[in-house]
Order: sequence, then C-alpha cells, then structure tokens
Amino acid sequence: MQNDFISELLKKNEASEAFLDKKRIEAYTDSLFHFLFQLEDKKYSSEQAIRIRLAILKNELLSILFNINNDVEKSQQIADEFFNALPLIYQTLNTDAKAILDNDPAATCLQEIHIAYPGFYAIAIYRFAHQLQLQKVILLPRIWTEYAHNKTGIDIHPAATIGSHFCIDHGTGIVIGETSVIGTNVKIYQGVTLGAISVSKDKANTRRHPYIEDNVVIYSGATILGGDTVIGHDTVIGGNVWLTHSVKPNSIIYSKSKSYSKNQEVYPEPINFVI
Repeated sequence: MQNDFISELLKKNEASEAFLDKKRIEAYTDSLFHFLFQLEDKKYSSEQAIRIRLAILKNELLSILFNINNDVEKSQQIADEFFNALPLIYQTLNTDAKAILDNDPAATCLQEIHIAYPGFYAIAIYRFAHQLQLQKVILLPRIWTEYAHNKTGIDIHPAATIGSHFCIDHGTGIVIGETSVIGTNVKIYQGVTLGAISVSKDKANTRRHPYIEDNVVIYSGATILGGDTVIGHDTVIGGNVWLTHSVKPNSIIYSKSKSYSKNQEVYPEPINFVI
C-alpha cells in the first residue's frame, strides 16, 4: 500500500505543469497592498526609491508567473500589463477607501481604512486579482481572492465586475459571484449574497448573477439571485430580503415583520432551535 501511494504521488508530481508556492503567492498580495498604502515599516524619501521598490515587486510577480506558465516572454508580458494598469487600480482603490470613510460614522481617517478595515482589504485584493483575470491568467487570481476570503470572510470572485466608490461595511459573510456586475457608489453590508439561482455546471458560460446599478445600498443578510435580476439605481434593499426578480430604480425593498405581546392570549409559538 505504501509503495503504491508513493508511486502515485511521484506520477502526480511528474505530470504537474505548475509548481506553486502558495504561501509565497499569498505573501505577495500583502507586500503589494502594504506598499501601496504605506503600511510597510519604512518610509520612501525619493521617487527613485519608489521606482526601485516597484521594480522589485514587478520582478517578484514575474517569478511567480514563470512558475505557473514556464514561459519567460509570456510572464514578462503579463507583469508589464499588470503594472501598467496599477496606477488606475490604485486610483480606483482610493475612491473605495474614501467611500468607506464617508459612509461609516465610526471611521476616523483614511489610514484607519487602509490598515484596519477588512472590507477595504478584500476590495483591494479583488481589484488586483480582477486585473489578472482580465489578462486571462490562470490560478493566480483565484488564489489571491481566496486568500482575502480566508482572512476577511468576504468572498469576491475575481471575474466579478465592480465599479468605483465601492463600500463594504463590516463585510463578514459577503458572497459576490463570478458574473455579478456592480455599478458605482454601491454599499454592501455583512452577510449579503449576490448569487445564482441554479448552480448546474452546464450554465458555467452564462450570466448567473445579478446586476446592481449605481447608488444602491444592500443591507445585511440580503440575498439577491439570478442572472436576469437587475437592481435599479438609487434603490435600498433592506436586511434579510430574498430577491429573484428585478427591482425598478429608486425603490425601497424590505421584509415585513409583525410584533406580538406576550401578554396577548394567543401569539405564535417561536421556532424552537435545539443546538
């Protein structure tokens, strides 16, 4: 049995086309994030020092990419394109941080957003990963977003499309599916799911997740499902709402609830959970 097991592992190693150091890949996302938002333990005092640090980060990405595709020219092209896109990614992330600061009364400054807000971290790693997804890089985008998912509890697929000024408040339990489209100035609270009605494999190449237009607020626990579901602009979706159909712009959607007094003779028996 032991010999068969070892032989099988050897065959899998020999057949593998990519040898990936997962910890190294995950550490890279933190290095890039920390550099962009002044979270390293050093201060850069010249433009030349910044250029050198960017070159080091680019070379590290190039090395990681080469381990994935074993092609120097292709890896260089991907790294060049990613770093050419980085200024725009950075500008967009600045709008996200500002949106969080403007929307959260508990936030005191941008530095607090950068260093202590899991929602901003998850958005940043998503935006890095989304750029590589657009460049059709395999494995790496999903590794990055799942690393952020593991750290923050926020699950954003790298293929989702998300506009600027995106605000995640608290964030734990948020799920944003692969074909989701989110407009600008959208705010999402913890526990929100933008998912698919059907998860059958034959729908892999179809739109399965909702379209959220601009200036929408989605409160905690809301579930919005389906590729044909469009949430119109300037709409508020209340907590714990379940939606599988479109909503017109400027709407307010909420779950109705009733309250009863225990002093009444008849009131419904609450569900009895046994843990």
